Amino acid sequence: MDVASYHLNFVEEGFDENGLLNKFEIKYPENFNFSYDIIDKYAELEPDRRALMWVDLEGNERTFTFGDLSRLSTKAANMFKAMGIKKGDHVMLVLKRNYQFWYVIMALLKIGAIAIPATHLLTTKDFVYRFEAADVKAVIATSHADVSHYVEEADEKLGGCLNAKYIVNGTREGWTSFDEEIEKYPDTMERIDTRWDETFLLYFTSGTTGYPKMVIHDHTYALAHVQTAKHWHNVDPDGIHLTISDTGWGKAAWGKLYGQLIMGTCVFVYDFDKFIPENMLAIMEKYKITTFCAPPTMFRFFIKTGIGNYDLSSLKYCTIAGEALNPEVYNKWLEFTGIKLMEGFGQTESALILANTLGMTPKPGSMGRPTPLYDVVLVDSDGEPVPTGETGEICIRGEYCNTRGLCRGYYRNKEVTDETWYNGLYHTGDTAWMDEDGYYWYVGRNDDVIKASGYRIGPFEIESVLIAHPAVLECAVTGAPHPIRGMVVKATVVLTKGYTASDELVKELQDHVKRSTAPYKYPRIVEFVDELPKTISGKIKRTEIRKRDIEKYNAENPL
Repeated sequence: MDVASYHLNFVEEGFDENGLLNKFEIKYPENFNFSYDIIDKYAELEPDRRALMWVDLEGNERTFTFGDLSRLSTKAANMFKAMGIKKGDHVMLVLKRNYQFWYVIMALLKIGAIAIPATHLLTTKDFVYRFEAADVKAVIATSHADVSHYVEEADEKLGGCLNAKYIVNGTREGWTSFDEEIEKYPDTMERIDTRWDETFLLYFTSGTTGYPKMVIHDHTYALAHVQTAKHWHNVDPDGIHLTISDTGWGKAAWGKLYGQLIMGTCVFVYDFDKFIPENMLAIMEKYKITTFCAPPTMFRFFIKTGIGNYDLSSLKYCTIAGEALNPEVYNKWLEFTGIKLMEGFGQTESALILANTLGMTPKPGSMGRPTPLYDVVLVDSDGEPVPTGETGEICIRGEYCNTRGLCRGYYRNKEVTDETWYNGLYHTGDTAWMDEDGYYWYVGRNDDVIKASGYRIGPFEIESVLIAHPAVLECAVTGAPHPIRGMVVKATVVLTKGYTASDELVKELQDHVKRSTAPYKYPRIVEFVDELPKTISGKIKRTEIRKRDIEKYNAENPL
């Protein structure tokens, strides 16, 4: 058996008369482990197959084969064991886009330790919360910027909770040099037994509405992403896939790790600090990226930068996730490249829930249809299915802790787990409506829906219209308090270079919305800002905008 078909040992697929995927079930042995059963097996089948390409800002390059990842992850596993890290221990990985992340997380899998990826943008306060909440025993961190300093401060505040600290690509007093220490250990080991239902991965959510929650995943989560990579990203086993994501976020698991490597494709990593569209386009051109996934905002920047100046002929397939897709972005990208953007939807808690999968005809702006991995339903506030065309919450029918590819709740947080899993449904907290063809259209988070003048208004539709105007670079639509109407639609707008805020531009944008959608949805308030408040993962913090507006309203209208 070769790499191209080996994944079929672990999944069962079915297709309808049009060749579209309509069945996807995960099969697994009781002791399935991604590192042993995928990486090590591929190292046996095709040790020289390219698995990872890494490039940094200085032009340094590293290429790793499956044989390399197998060998290095085993050496790291032996090192961790020698340092006292054992099965069940919680280990935080703050590794930016450093290439060590890949064989570190595989090493932790091999010894049954639980990996907790985290972004390098955290500060002392963030680490204190995470170390305490997740009972972190060890940290493997990048030498980049002040990461190690913040880790030390947090560890000191908690009285020395860390048993081990490793630093990569550098040295620091009080830390073990990962790159030097790993060379002391053998590249063979006996398999350590793990079970499919054991926790192997904890992800902190981005915390848009409070303290981040810890999402629990078992070993089947890795297999769920075969659907992501094969049927959504459409990766080529002989191609090169690039998903833009920091390793600290769940999107890395979606696009830079499990599904792609299970399919035997090469994962491309561009280790950058700040997203610069010209640099990313040049990288895609130089390294002949074949499949690509990024949030819509980045495609919008690519378009405004001038993608016609770059040779993207190697690019065969593009997908979008992370935020809802604006039809204007879809149409412009298709015009310039001839490639249809295939949108998908999921969460840190899940694999791919809704998607325009391979072979589907996308409707610009639609998230596509439910994937066969999940039984998706839209429900009202009473948990009852809503009719076609009506907005409801996106939920998954299933059994708690027994729905493959879906999280096992939240670590040490039964209250939130119970708020998410109840009445045989997993509640995503996101709302959408379904058209007569079964395509889903995003409306917004439950908390983001605006109730004004007796209407329920989804912010995304208005944002999509506004973004189509050349003056608008980014925007967030929220509900703002109003002394007479109670609540009105407000647009917070970042302008494109060359445009200046004015009353005339406010009216122009309002009229633009009125012409493009139902007039009652137009923003009665338009505020121009230099930047939108965002989480460290780049998601717009609408809650912060709403909070500011409430405080402003209360100050202007005291009791």
